[in-house]
Amino acid sequence: MMKYAVAVLVGAVLGVVGARYLFVGSWLSLIPWGIAGLALGAWCRPVEGLRVGAVYGFTIVFAFMVAGYAGSAPLVGRLPAFALIGLVGAVFGLILGVVGAALVGLMNRRARPS
Repeated sequence: MMKYAVAVLVGAVLGVVGARYLFVGSWLSLIPWGIAGLALGAWCRPVEGLRVGAVYGFTIVFAFMVAGYAGSAPLVGRLPAFALIGLVGAVFGLILGVVGAALVGLMNRRARPS
């Protein structure tokens, strides 16, 4: 449960920072997002990395959309659309989590003498 809480916290912080402070309007914000996703996956076993990555991906995209919203319509009306877009982020986070966990597995396998 701790890993999921960390994924939500990291995703929310990076989503808000990406929308308001760092690399605003630039694709460069994807670099720290990707590094954090790989790191979260590396912290997990492969199946767990899949789930933690999905939670992270959803949270970061949802937080980014909410923090960056500057429309005139009420935010509450936009939340369902932001949640759907967050599902796309969940897919990418899932991939990052699995890749991060797999990279650690490969490094551990190579470090072990045969």
